[in-house]
Formats: sequence, C-alpha cells, structure tokens
Amino acid sequence: MTSATAASTTMLVPDFPFSYDNWLRHPAGLGALPPGAAGTDVAVVGGGMAGLTAAYELMRLGLRPVLYEAEQLGGRMRSVPFPGNPEYVAEMGAMRFPVSARSLFHYIELLGLRTRPFPNPLAPATPSTLIDLNGSRHRARTTAELPGVYQEVADAWEKALQERAELSTMRDAIQRRDVETLKAIWNRLVRDFDDQSFYGFLATSGTFQSFRHREIFGQVGFGTGGWDTDFPNSMLEILRVVFTEADDNHRLIDGGAQQVPRGLWEHRPERPAHWPAGTSLASLHPDGRPLPAVTRLRRTTEGISVTDESGRTRDFPAVVFSPHVWALLNRVDCDPALLPAEHWTAVERTHYMGASKLFVLVDRPFWRDRDPATGEDVMSMTLTDRMPRGVYLFDDGPDRPGVMCLSYTWNDDSLKVATLSAEERLEVLLTRLAEIYPDVDIRSHVIAEPLTVTWETEPRFMGAFKSNLPGQYRYQRRLFTQFMQEEMEPAQRGFFLCGDDVSWTAGFAEGAVTTALNAVWGVLKHLGGVTHPDNPGPGDLFHELAPVELPYG
Repeated sequence: MTSATAASTTMLVPDFPFSYDNWLRHPAGLGALPPGAAGTDVAVVGGGMAGLTAAYELMRLGLRPVLYEAEQLGGRMRSVPFPGNPEYVAEMGAMRFPVSARSLFHYIELLGLRTRPFPNPLAPATPSTLIDLNGSRHRARTTAELPGVYQEVADAWEKALQERAELSTMRDAIQRRDVETLKAIWNRLVRDFDDQSFYGFLATSGTFQSFRHREIFGQVGFGTGGWDTDFPNSMLEILRVVFTEADDNHRLIDGGAQQVPRGLWEHRPERPAHWPAGTSLASLHPDGRPLPAVTRLRRTTEGISVTDESGRTRDFPAVVFSPHVWALLNRVDCDPALLPAEHWTAVERTHYMGASKLFVLVDRPFWRDRDPATGEDVMSMTLTDRMPRGVYLFDDGPDRPGVMCLSYTWNDDSLKVATLSAEERLEVLLTRLAEIYPDVDIRSHVIAEPLTVTWETEPRFMGAFKSNLPGQYRYQRRLFTQFMQEEMEPAQRGFFLCGDDVSWTAGFAEGAVTTALNAVWGVLKHLGGVTHPDNPGPGDLFHELAPVELPYG
C-alpha cells in the first residue's frame, strides 16, 4: 500500500513500517476506553522518554498513570547544569535528534521547544571539522575539501549500499511510505544480513577491499562521524539508521533534551478524556512527584502487583515497563511468570553499547579565534583516533560562555576512561588534545568543574543503548512484538515492555516514543478499549506490517 503523504524521509523503520506520526496527529485520537474503565490505575515504570510518552498518552485516554522513577525524570535524556551556571547544560545522554524522527518531534513541537542544527562533523552548521588520523591532520568545511582518499571512502560506502542493500529504492519507498516495496526488500535483507557484522559487510564488499579504506571509514564514517565501535554489531542495525536518515540532519534542543520528558510530566493536554481541564501527570501524583523505584513485580489474581522502595505494594490491571530490560534481571525481583520463557531468553541476550562523555564550560567560544599564521579557526569540531575520539563545540555568541564536549566515546574507548575520576579524565584528554592543537591552551578557558558520565557503570542503566550482535534478530523480534498479547495465555498478559532497547532503532529517542505508543495500544486493548476505525493503531495493522519471522529450527 502507498500513502498519499507528501514525500519526505521519516524514521519509518522497515521491520514494522507503521506511521506513528500519522497516528498521533489524527483528529480521531488514539482510541477510546469501554464504559466504566475511565480513571483506572495503570503502573508505568520508568520516567524516561518512553515512560513519559506512555504515561502522557494513557492519561489523555482517560486512565490514571501511576509513574515509578528510581532517580530523576528524563532517563538518558539527561541535561546536567553546570554548577554556578545553570543556564548551560551538558547533554549526558541523547543530544542530537534527526529531523526524520517525526513522532519525537510531535512532542517537541507540542511543548513549544526551540531547536537548532547540531554541529556534527562537516555539517552545514559546523564552521570547520578537523580529522586527526594516524598522526595526519586535515581541516575542512565540506567533504569536497578533504584529500581524495576520503572521497574514495565516501564513494565506496555509497556504492556498497546501492549494490548490496538497494539504498536508493529503500529511501524512496520510505519517503513515499510504500510499505509493499519496503517489506519486499527488507525481508530479503534480514535473511541476507542477520548473521553478518558491520565489519563483515565492509570487508566482503568489493569497494572496501583496501584495509586503509576500512580504517578511514571506521574513523570518519558517515553522518555523525566514526563508526568503528559499531563494527562488531549486526549490519541490520546500521542499515536501519542509514535508510531512515537517522545518521544525518540532526538538531539539538535549546536548553537541554531533558525538557521533553519533564515537559510531558507538567503538560496539560487540551480536552483529555475523563479528566478535567488543567490535569497533568504531575497533578495526578501526590506532591507532584513520581513514586520511588520498583523493587518487586508479581502476578496476582487481580493482575500485577508492584512493590516500590518504600515497601508499599499496589495491584494494577496493567503495567508498562520502560527501563533497560536488564533491570528485570538484577534490579527488580521478578516473578518468572511475568514473561513467557522465550521473552526471558531475549532479555538475557540483549547486548548493550557502552558510552562516555566529558563536558567543560569555558569563558567564551575561543575556538573561533583566528590563527594568525593560517587565518583559520584555532580549533574545530574534531574527529581523532586518539582517546577523545569526538570533540563537539557549542556556543551562543562571542561574548557568552561556551560548552565543549571534550570527548564522546563508545565501547572499548569508553572503558579506557571508566576507572578515572572526572578530574583524571580531564587531564588525560587535555594532554591528548594538546598533541593535536599544541598552540591552544584549552585549560585557561575552563570556568567550571568537568561533568562526565560512563553509562555502562550507571547502576540503573548498565549501558548506553542496545545494539544487536549478528544473529540476534529473532530475539529483538520477540521483544518488539511483546505488546501483541492476543496469543499469550491470559495469565501472561497485561505487562508491556517499551523503550528504545525494545525498538528496532535503539539509541534514538524516536524508538522510545514509538514503542511507548505500542504499549499504549496494548494497554487500551487489554482493558477492552478500541481505536477509531479511521485511525487504526499499531496492533490493528500488526499482521499486515509484522516483522518477518526467521526460521528457528
């Protein structure tokens, strides 16, 4: 089927190409509850982007979401203010959002938040980019200004995608929302590439037979920069990002990304079902605060009992669980009956990426100073094979403080700093950056203590986001489709997983939003509600759009 929607790229993920943005915008709304169900309590565990999306939409349907949160609202949309300068924040988690993330931007626009282009490498909004690789440095504003070998690498990547993954056809189908074409091609690609790693795809492509080309690609990559830390992961993970243009055309949120989940907590929707005008999630909770962390989940004859850190236990007919699924293994005492055995296996097999960041606040955007010898900026957005890996520069004008992300690293590179304190990390990074910019005294401009995070050592997260290894498609399918519970035993229904690690595009807030909407549909269905015939939900179209099943035997 082909939608009449105007051609534009969206994160219409080919595994399940449901148009969540259209479902959200439709004037008929997301559905209606049966008589007598309004005001029913539904537990929502986790106050990140997925949990707040689910809670907000359940409230709009007329249910009473009861939110549990272990730390602070926001999850990995964590914007930390610099002490003494709270108007400037360090984006510890999500910080750049592709414009193709239409469902996420539905909420950004609902809250009236301002965005602007993110300074990715070689992006139009980035004054200049410096690539430091194998001791050689090249500065450029566009790819065309780099040495010829970089264009060779870019051409090799484009050609490999066109020849082996039908890039142009897939992007065209996404723009036209041509589900039939998307499914026909993608289902074949799943069978071809589920067992192949990203590096394996490159190494077996005729265009990447040169190790030098693969090495440069690993450092410079595409869109957001180097991707060599993704080399062990399934090629399917990369194809989804490329097809939906999630790797390009990013925007940041002025004032910090955490404003989105926090904004949904406070927002008063127009004309909510059942609730009076002016109702918000905050107003439905005592003292305007979520309940504390969940410590125990049990199935009962009444549904599911939830125990929190205060020792209080409450029964709910439905529970939405949005934290990383590993929390079910070690942070929450779970009834084995909470999920079918095959879903527990998928939870156990989930693979998370690590990530670290370090930010400093500086007195001004000194990197825009001109080098008298070259006439160029003294410093640029930087991609390097040294420990910092990625350096990002943010400013609000020449006479205001600036924010520097001195290092953004993944997996093994993140582990290199995991045992260092914030001050020790800063010293190491400044030493490495001095080798790249020997005439730039970054330290003299720093006006606040460094802010840092290592997501794999954060006890409530244990990783930055999920990224499947080769052969893990079947597990991911189980987690994503868990919201479809009509074929489950009645005693196993009513518990709904969501979050970006349940989605097909982990690491993107869009996946948190869309899986939360799946859970909302699931709760609506579980409680006897229905969607409007003119606006079917993801479960209504599931069998038409369902992810392909790979043989198991």
